[in-house]
Amino acid sequence: MANQSQLKFNDPAPDVQILDKEGNPIRLSSLWKDKALVLAFTRHFGCPQCREMIDQLIASHQALTERGLRLAIVSHASAESAKKFCEQRAPDVICLADPDRKAYHAYGLYQGTIWQTLLSPQIWRSNKKLARAKGYKPELPPAGQDAKQMSGTFIIGMDGRVHLPYYYEDIADHPPVDLLLHGIMGADWNKPFDGKALL
Repeated sequence: MANQSQLKFNDPAPDVQILDKEGNPIRLSSLWKDKALVLAFTRHFGCPQCREMIDQLIASHQALTERGLRLAIVSHASAESAKKFCEQRAPDVICLADPDRKAYHAYGLYQGTIWQTLLSPQIWRSNKKLARAKGYKPELPPAGQDAKQMSGTFIIGMDGRVHLPYYYEDIADHPPVDLLLHGIMGADWNKPFDGKALL
């Protein structure tokens, strides 16, 4: 990933226009105008770690909603593919398609290194665990999706600023759900960030 392009705490969130699962254009700012937004970017649909990430987000969806947060999942698949995938795995969540990866790049998410996407011991341990526990095995990315694409999760406040930028160390890295729910030292994601970065 290009570190110089990564977003930091309190940076303005890029207001990119992408597609909803029906293929209609949507601006990201429409999702954070009245609630803080958890914006989760996936890798590709054959990635077991992505399935695990989505499972965790879906399991915590009600709790996120009760905390006043809106959840949206972004893939770089076509709108048609994103709709099919989300209807199977995340039917009650906002699913967005970014096949040109404009939003990915605006949020500093590029191709990872071979270490980040394949060789890290954490990835191999994760693959074994997910295969044993859930039957998830690595698969080739569907047509148009990139196996080297990195994931990331961001919380954006109603002020349009990044309250949490979470860049993965490798593809097996995920933000703890407790961090999404309760913030840094109990931060309220719906309030403007007015202090110095804590991480």
